[in-house]
Amino acid sequence: MRIRLATIGCRLNSGEMDALARDFSAAGHCVVPSGAEADLVVLNSCAVTHRAAADSRRVIRKLRREYARAALVVTGCYAQLSAHAARALGADLVVGNQKKDALPQILHEAGLLAPKDPLPTDAVPMAGASGRTRAFLKVQDGCDNRCAFCIVTLARGRARGRAQRSVVADINGLVGLGYREVVLCGVHLGAYGHDRGNMAGLEKLVAAVLAETDIPRLRLSSLEPWDLQPGFFRLWRNERLLPHLHLPLQSGCNRTLRRMGRRTTRASFRELLQAARSAIPDLAVSTDMMVGFPGESAVEFQQSLQFAESIAFARMHIFRYSRRAGTPAADMPSQVPVRVAKERSRRLHALDARMQTQFRRRFVGRKMNVLWERAQAHGDGMRWSGLTPNYLRVVTDTDDAVNLHNAVTETAMLTAVEEGLLGEVQPRVAPVESTLGSALQYPHQMHPQPAGQ
Repeated sequence: MRIRLATIGCRLNSGEMDALARDFSAAGHCVVPSGAEADLVVLNSCAVTHRAAADSRRVIRKLRREYARAALVVTGCYAQLSAHAARALGADLVVGNQKKDALPQILHEAGLLAPKDPLPTDAVPMAGASGRTRAFLKVQDGCDNRCAFCIVTLARGRARGRAQRSVVADINGLVGLGYREVVLCGVHLGAYGHDRGNMAGLEKLVAAVLAETDIPRLRLSSLEPWDLQPGFFRLWRNERLLPHLHLPLQSGCNRTLRRMGRRTTRASFRELLQAARSAIPDLAVSTDMMVGFPGESAVEFQQSLQFAESIAFARMHIFRYSRRAGTPAADMPSQVPVRVAKERSRRLHALDARMQTQFRRRFVGRKMNVLWERAQAHGDGMRWSGLTPNYLRVVTDTDDAVNLHNAVTETAMLTAVEEGLLGEVQPRVAPVESTLGSALQYPHQMHPQPAGQ
């Protein structure tokens, strides 16, 4: 069958859909790009904010119009929280998060996925629907935290992790497909193993991946700061574990953090970052910041702004508080007016732009390895875009004959530009042998997402 995959929201959603693409391909089906004819369409939806829920509704309607003759299946957080609404918008089948991993079997049982003979044993399944050079691998799902603003605990359920041997096997499979980088993802990644009584589960998992796979670059997605101990940072002695940490802070004011139900303080967060930066050279620390949480006064916001500046983040992902029914914050007094939250967001974005520029400039004149991901026409040639180990976006210009897709090259950082850094590839280019698609292959992501999620 011809299957179109689409996703909205976090990197965990993207990883789930890439895994589904590989499953479909291995079963003999064809994952098709946007605009191509399809027999089956699957959307992985999001509902973390009002905007994300609205985007999910918009995309369901759009896919229903574009693929009028195809079966439309909606899964993900919006499907979990608003199943009736998803059906009313045109979904033929709605599958909640708890059953998402069994989606191929559910589709077979519903008669929406025609059975196919498996591919020959010497055939290589498609690496993923996105053409990315980095694979997002879900190792954990659900969350036991009770942050007052968050709807995800209702949408994703209790925290639970995959077996370590299964994760290692998947990464070895991704290496065989040619991936150069794997990002370990989870709703509450730092809680990996806690459901099995292993409080050091993530540390043991990372150590096992580094010891038992040949993945050249391993990255961790978002980690709650209270899950980490200073000894955790010893893992970065292995240079294959990339120097980038995404640590959601949400607010730099202790009073706001307490109302949010966040289990961190300004002092503990600063102490953690000092330990991380002492242990990991060139470390980039990104974060999530929220403005307009109920009760946030002008003084509290100013404290948050000043604390963020003192930390000198490499990047901030900034969100205005979104009132979500069913969460404790929805019923809190002193809801912040939208116009006030917008102004605070503007000020925090201005700080973020300054801190990003400052962080980039630290690396001008340095040579760093870059994993090249994609290209687009630029002048008479091509402009390639890729990432350094510490998550700096780098661009370089080549002629049409040069193909850097999925290559890791030593690159001289020439200057800071709007995209990040302008680099010059050094003569040595690592040979690439992989089954990954073209760098110009279609994306299935339909909404931008935070880098660390």
